[in-house]
Amino acid sequence: MNIVTFLKNSKKVLGMNARTLEYIEPWNRTFAWRVADNKLLTKKILDKAGIAVPKTYAVIESPWSLKSFDCGTLPRSFALKPNRGLGGEGILITYKRRENGAWLDSDLKEKHWHDIKAHVEEILDGRFSLSDMPDIAFFEERLVRESMFKPLVYRGVPDFRIIVYNHVPIMAEMRLPTHESHGRANLHLGGIGVGVDIASGITTHAICHDKLFLDRNLSGIKIPEWDAVLALALQAQQVVRLGFMGVDIVLAKNRGPVVLELNARPGLSIQNANMTGLRDRMMRVRGLKVESIEHGINLAKHLFGTIGGEFGKRAVVGVVERVSLYHKLDQGMVTIQAKIDSGAQTSSLDYEVARKIGYGDLVDYLKSLLTDRPMTKLEAKKLERKFKSELNSHPEIKSVKLVNSASGSTVRVTVPVRFLLKGTRIDADVNLISRKHLTYDMIVGRQDMSGFLINLEK
Repeated sequence: MNIVTFLKNSKKVLGMNARTLEYIEPWNRTFAWRVADNKLLTKKILDKAGIAVPKTYAVIESPWSLKSFDCGTLPRSFALKPNRGLGGEGILITYKRRENGAWLDSDLKEKHWHDIKAHVEEILDGRFSLSDMPDIAFFEERLVRESMFKPLVYRGVPDFRIIVYNHVPIMAEMRLPTHESHGRANLHLGGIGVGVDIASGITTHAICHDKLFLDRNLSGIKIPEWDAVLALALQAQQVVRLGFMGVDIVLAKNRGPVVLELNARPGLSIQNANMTGLRDRMMRVRGLKVESIEHGINLAKHLFGTIGGEFGKRAVVGVVERVSLYHKLDQGMVTIQAKIDSGAQTSSLDYEVARKIGYGDLVDYLKSLLTDRPMTKLEAKKLERKFKSELNSHPEIKSVKLVNSASGSTVRVTVPVRFLLKGTRIDADVNLISRKHLTYDMIVGRQDMSGFLINLEK
């Protein structure tokens, strides 16, 4: 592992530890944590409380119970899961049974009983468990997706991860099964995550392997029964009594919202799909007195809605905000802290950030001609003419203009950049300049702030 990778991983670990110590542990009792880590116990408790969960067909607790198990009792389709599995590992989903007795998995491969039996044995040995300890296997109902999701997924059923804190749903994400994830809605296996606006239930931005995944078919989708999904997540929290948790919910055909499982340690990728951080949202609801499920949902819509509806017409930004920039997706996306400056007409970006998103050759060209010192009007005018005469060699340049001020003159070159701010994509023309001696690598000007409110106290 090189030093860059080590530092990145350390930063993630430290961030998760800080979140755990400050927010999760004080709110999550040990017993509730153990319940969330035990799928069968979770289902039993939720079912007893009248909350919809998948039906359990059979439980295999030991090699002896496996040996005596009659596979003929299994239905035409089912999901086989480890009781203490992590991140979707060890889940086997079958879709139908052939006349020869074999089941078909998500890749349409035959699974005979000896294959399934071998998989159960691996589960019992603890191959997929949280701590590599012996585990329990169980067969449960395979939930069927609503027809509206069929064009969006490969084989499986999408689910919705709702992060709940202090009885308020603070962030949501739709997770889509793909061919790479073998029909399972797990992001680290190659599934697609799509942010969902809490207020409206409308999808926003998609990610795959924590990188932006541009597909217009995935944004702007109105999720049906959205308030019922949020209410079910809060009901599950009330029953299990976890102060901070992720609730995975499926919109099942002919059944509506069903709780798939709970997670006391939900991953951080949901932040990337929503282009905003969890910590800020947790701080905003920490200590609030939430009187009912309806109150918790209304608080979430009022505080965190970003698009459409009564609550989300205008997002509020502070003086400093995190933005994610890109130009050429093969160059990747760069996330930085930017200053929101309503006093500036246009946005400006530092050379080195521009280099990271695909403007390396242009940056070298500009730095070879421009200096940090102010120029005279004559010098700047000559340079402006030179840039304009060479535009054909640099088609990525959007415009060139001469800027005069009391301290001298300079030439500003603008290029197209896309960036994400509070879950909103902004197509901007930004000035490329050197900001190496300044605090922030980017200034977001008022030209790119349409639809936002600026809170000067943040």
